Amino acid sequence: MRHGEFRHPRLVQVYDAECAWGPDDDFFRAVVDETPAARVVDLGCGTGRLTVALAAAGHTVTGVDPAGASLAAARARPGGERVTWIEGTSAVLPAGAFDVAVLTSHVAQFFVDDAECARTLADLHRALAPGGRLVFDARDPADRRWERWNPVDSQRLIMLPDGDEVRAWTEVTGVRDGTVSFTHHYRFVDGEELLSTADLRFRSEAQLRDSLAAAGFTVDRIHGGWHREPVGQGDGEFLVIAHSGGLAPVT
Repeated sequence: MRHGEFRHPRLVQVYDAECAWGPDDDFFRAVVDETPAARVVDLGCGTGRLTVALAAAGHTVTGVDPAGASLAAARARPGGERVTWIEGTSAVLPAGAFDVAVLTSHVAQFFVDDAECARTLADLHRALAPGGRLVFDARDPADRRWERWNPVDSQRLIMLPDGDEVRAWTEVTGVRDGTVSFTHHYRFVDGEELLSTADLRFRSEAQLRDSLAAAGFTVDRIHGGWHREPVGQGDGEFLVIAHSGGLAPVT
């Protein structure tokens, strides 16, 4: 199944159990909190871990995701009633409605096609108020993270809330022109094995900057790690903070 961990109810539970709060969430929350009482859109919000936390911090938050199973889990999360949940893509975003847009968990890399990426950035630029900020993460291709996505190095046990364990591993099935194709394997205690396939685009810093400029964004900073290290000295990440046309935000 394509993107099964977001679309299959059983895998959504596994994804939520595996992806606990971490330094990435701390980073995004800290950046959003630089704009008090912000109107925030979390595009590709998944099961809503960060989305709900931003609402609890006093922001007005909209979570958008195309996967209904993930949104069902997000709505059921404690505090989920504070968030406006929308099933859809960036195309549904209203114009000028947000002060901050976030894309977390490397959602930006799911836009493999350059035209799709450009449309998404244009939608986000339209949805932000003048000077509004865009914040997202993408893996630095120089880190070559996909080389660790193999059945040996990626083996892991995931504990579910009911105490059952799921054995999981990942294998790369193709690398071409900056796009990495892979399959997640999930084996349950009852013997069922489910697969989730996906492609991720690894863009260079220069490619990201060019795409953002073409969409009307100005890049403020790009960090290399969750503690705001320089690129190449952190966690193998590009943590991008940019703003839309108009005056740059005061932070």
